[in-house]
Amino acid sequence: MHNQSKAYILTLLVIIFWATAASAFKIALAYVTPYSLLFYSTFFSTISLLIILISQGKLGQLKKINRRAFIRGALLGFLNPFLYYVILFKAYAILPGQIAMSLNYGWPLVLTLLSVPILGQQLSKSQLLAVLVSFAGAVIIATRGEFTSFGGVSRLGVMLAGGSTLIWAAYWLFNAKDGLDPVVKLFTGFCFGFLFTTVFGLITGGIELPPPVAWLPLIYVSLFEMSITFALWLTALQLTTSAARIGNLIYITPFFSLLILHLVVGETIYPATFVGLALIVGSILFQGWMGRKEVRGAG
Repeated sequence: MHNQSKAYILTLLVIIFWATAASAFKIALAYVTPYSLLFYSTFFSTISLLIILISQGKLGQLKKINRRAFIRGALLGFLNPFLYYVILFKAYAILPGQIAMSLNYGWPLVLTLLSVPILGQQLSKSQLLAVLVSFAGAVIIATRGEFTSFGGVSRLGVMLAGGSTLIWAAYWLFNAKDGLDPVVKLFTGFCFGFLFTTVFGLITGGIELPPPVAWLPLIYVSLFEMSITFALWLTALQLTTSAARIGNLIYITPFFSLLILHLVVGETIYPATFVGLALIVGSILFQGWMGRKEVRGAG
């Protein structure tokens, strides 16, 4: 089997797993607090990433981490999984899953905006248009199309879901290429993330034992939203001949996620959610298409 075919298969698995994540969040949050979901999912993710490193024979690469990479790992671990998921899980706890999930998918456009002050880049007209269209989609989702009444949706939840996109975008901006194996870097970040999560729990007194019914969704989130799926996605990116080929496929995920939220969690999917999500995903794909077109034109 060719590497590109393997990349497509891995990407299909990633789409399936990430499409179930929103439903898994809502199921888990019916039994535990957002912090407990973060604590246990980060714990199991760190263990599973260690097992992946051992199975791939990469454990020895941990010795190659220098002081600078160690500090960067601490920063990345603070952003993700700690800060990103503690905010995202709280958003899922107080919002319908479809709204939290859809707003979260706007992070590539937030990445474009953050690249201006952080990287000193300038927005092209097509990028600005994509950001405006995405913002319009986010407003439609957040208000359920009822612009004057805010649709009865928690404003705090909307702010948290929007804030999670800032953190996720910042995570990828600071995730510089430093020669480290991606899985090694991911494991290092999760070790620090679990450390921050544990300290936070000890300070706030939030560490508690979940009820037996919560263990399955907690472990599912740790394996198939975080650790294993992250490793599959990184492997797919290494195998593919074009990141754009498989990257665009990922944007099928939120639409599958809406279907699973309806079938599994029982959420009624609002027409405004679908319209807003289509605007966000469409603007992201448009920005990517225009970017490749501009590169070809410059060449």
